[in-house]
Amino acid sequence: MNSDNWEILFIGFNFATMTNNGKSYGELFNGALAIGQGKVLWIGDENNIPTHNKNKIKTIEGKGKWITPGLIDCHTHIIYGSNRANEFEMRLQGKSYQEIAENGGGIVSTVKATRKAIETELYQSALKRLSALEREGVTTIEIKSGYGLDLENEIKMLKVAEKLNQNTSVSVHKTFLGAHAVPEEYKGKPDKYIDVVCEEMIPFIAKEKLADAVDVFCENIGFDLEQTEKVFKAATDNHLKVKVHAEQLSNIGGTHLASKYKALSSDHIEYLDSKGVAAMAENNMVAVLLPGPFYFIRETKLPPIDLLRQHDVAIAIATDSNPGTSPLNSILLMLNMACTLFKLTPSEALAGITCNAAKALGVENTVGQLVEGMDADIAIWDIEHPAELAYQFGVNPLVALYKQGNKV
Repeated sequence: MNSDNWEILFIGFNFATMTNNGKSYGELFNGALAIGQGKVLWIGDENNIPTHNKNKIKTIEGKGKWITPGLIDCHTHIIYGSNRANEFEMRLQGKSYQEIAENGGGIVSTVKATRKAIETELYQSALKRLSALEREGVTTIEIKSGYGLDLENEIKMLKVAEKLNQNTSVSVHKTFLGAHAVPEEYKGKPDKYIDVVCEEMIPFIAKEKLADAVDVFCENIGFDLEQTEKVFKAATDNHLKVKVHAEQLSNIGGTHLASKYKALSSDHIEYLDSKGVAAMAENNMVAVLLPGPFYFIRETKLPPIDLLRQHDVAIAIATDSNPGTSPLNSILLMLNMACTLFKLTPSEALAGITCNAAKALGVENTVGQLVEGMDADIAIWDIEHPAELAYQFGVNPLVALYKQGNKV
């Protein structure tokens, strides 16, 4: 092993390499890790470290601390105007969702506030949320648009996402979610709005390289299968990957449809059936589970965890950070909720925000595991065992964070 490019050598650490898809942590005890040129260049037993020039390489002693891959939040909506705390209070006072919507609440209120906000305002508010996630070890995030619902404002959101990508140490993957809801100006005319999404928005966004993927809210209160497929076709024709919000409130077949288009993931999926799970397995899709909204809106229908395990479908976990149903910006809280609410094991949950989250974004070959040749995105934790990351919430054990070999 050529050590000429080594820049930092971590010794005396334990490692959760996350190379076993959550079936274990991929533990390496008393190990060492060498990084350089932004990559993991060597990992192994401390007693087997290759010969290297100690005078040229910075050595960091771990004293039994743990290193994991940098964490990944693969489903968020952190760019939006204002908030909906007033609706939270109204619900707790007994108001129904319909009553709130009739009084200008719900997604309509967020769309209005987002359209009104200038880029700088959206950037500053989103930066606070992103910074909170970064402080808990997040080095990669997905950000969706979907609160603009017209070309001008969807572009505005995606530009803010790119600005976050350029100005922070977190890698931002941008997803166009124009098919999030029907805007007020197309009320009662969802097909006409979908035509605009497919014929105007997606081609422009693809041409300008503003997004990496396209998402759709396929649901009884969202868009039906025919409308969803139009969006998938437009995305595919414009060489964009697809994702889907599906089976959150009912089972209308959105996941099965998405599987035909080789979607990266299906997200929420509380009502997914065995046919849908089998389709995911056959097409190598990831199931993105979102315990935040499950908790926040007091959902009771659990995702089909056992079916996902039986079919060996990769399970990812994400915050779904958004103003209406999951105003939560803690990836470590999601670990705890994934275990307490969804009964995942701590190793499954950690895989859900590392290797499987990377797969949900299509970047499993560069991040999400501690493997030679992958990006040197690493998080150092003052813990005795990786299960502590899911076990305890409210005390942040992050000691240091590196993005592509640079300390954040």
